[in-house]
Amino acid sequence: MFGDIHKEFPTHAGHRNEVSPGGAIVYDSALKLKPEDVGRPDVNLYPVPYVDLLLGALKEAGHEKELSKFQVMTNTVAFGASMALVDYDFNQVAEAIKEGFTGRKAALGELNVKAARHGYEYVKTHFGDNFAYKLHPAHSDEKQMLIRGVQAVGIAKFKAGCAVQTYYPITPATDESEYLEHHERDYKIVVVQAEDEISAILMAAGAAHAGVRASTSTSGPGFCLMAEGLGWASHTEAPGPVIILYQRAGPSTGLPTRTEQGDLQFVLHAAHGDVPRMAIAPGDASECFYDTFDAFNYADRFQMPVIVIADKFLASTYRTMPVFESSNLKIDRGQIVNESDLAKEPDSPTFKRYAFTPTGISPRSIPGMAGGIFHTTGDEHDEFGHITENSENRIRMMQKRMRKLELANELIPDEKKANFFGPTKADITLVGWGSTKGAILDAMQDLEADGVRCNFLQIRYMSPFPTSLVTRCLSNANRKVLVEGNYAGQLGALIREHTGIPMDYRVLKYNGRPFSQNEVFEGVKETIKNGSREVVMAHA
Repeated sequence: MFGDIHKEFPTHAGHRNEVSPGGAIVYDSALKLKPEDVGRPDVNLYPVPYVDLLLGALKEAGHEKELSKFQVMTNTVAFGASMALVDYDFNQVAEAIKEGFTGRKAALGELNVKAARHGYEYVKTHFGDNFAYKLHPAHSDEKQMLIRGVQAVGIAKFKAGCAVQTYYPITPATDESEYLEHHERDYKIVVVQAEDEISAILMAAGAAHAGVRASTSTSGPGFCLMAEGLGWASHTEAPGPVIILYQRAGPSTGLPTRTEQGDLQFVLHAAHGDVPRMAIAPGDASECFYDTFDAFNYADRFQMPVIVIADKFLASTYRTMPVFESSNLKIDRGQIVNESDLAKEPDSPTFKRYAFTPTGISPRSIPGMAGGIFHTTGDEHDEFGHITENSENRIRMMQKRMRKLELANELIPDEKKANFFGPTKADITLVGWGSTKGAILDAMQDLEADGVRCNFLQIRYMSPFPTSLVTRCLSNANRKVLVEGNYAGQLGALIREHTGIPMDYRVLKYNGRPFSQNEVFEGVKETIKNGSREVVMAHA
């Protein structure tokens, strides 16, 4: 359901396919829509005179001569009309509106409430309660919160003890850094706006070397500039930084305010040479919190950068969910050398910061430790950090650094690497990652009701890739359908690279909009009905 207010560019033209069967289009009666104009005989049309109702609200408040000034409030009329249609409590509607207008803007909030009430009462009077869908407040004893993905990531950084956040402003990552800035004093975190993304990642890597937990946040264009810094951090075995990448539609500036899942392969291959890095892809706000917290532990434990791959949809979408359970979260700073084991000559660099070990992880010192001085450089180096091009040393150092990624794959439990939903045996196995999770889970219910037995493999760890786990889940699958928000089906290519298993069908979307429940349902049904190997969804 949506309210259509644009005469020149009517909203229904771009969003009519998003409306569920039996749903509603609330629109400005001045548009004079006919059912054939919408092309959806299975939805209901509700014409509402937005301007007349707004004029009534303005007259009631003594502003009847200021229509041009308050024209934007037709949105509020549409909001009130929509809430009446689903029989939502107007008192809660009013409170929600007033929350956005405080202080000197409080009077404007009251005016918006009047506009919403006029829309609400018009629908109640003219259409009654004949709409099938109702929306009533849910009551629960469980503590709930309304949260966006950027806030979930930010709270995880507070809980993990992040002390330095660097960034250069870019949509949509800036929202997270601004959230952290707002709480700098509360959580003793320093947030620095750097001159560019090159500086941002190098400052964060330097802070990690200096002994604190550090992070930076960006989106695709900014991550392009971070590629060399990512390689430097990995080569010098910095305990981080944690990098949050909020994907948006590219390439170039692309669709800067829209979402996509087009950066997966870029994340895995950014930087020149063989560069170990971890990459985790949460699928909802809850996973954004827990995966970000884990990322800091992994950065310290395995001494490498960790990238959390989110997207614009996850970043900006509000979700009501239970309060995070953080009592069992433990901070793990990894292998920090015991100061008593260090040489007591503080100016003598005798500490083997890059010592060869069976695991590939070398104990690290914290600045200020007597005897813990070491050299670090972007050139190849020996155990002390001294530059060398010795052939044997080069081979051992490369194997040491890459071994840490293998170790991470061995130590991290499978339940963190992927989620599996539904029965073991099914007609269709859906495969996806990131923000497609919600739409896929909702669509599974529709598919089951339509007689299609299905399950869903959500892959969360992209590096190290859970090869054995994914192979077990997919090797005996009946029909595998990839659901992914990019042109190339990048996760499908990654799965085939590591397991040799190809996807049977692909349902893709890359118009800058997130997948909807209906689109997943329709895409899967298309593969079943017509055997289409690739279905591209184009709903707005």
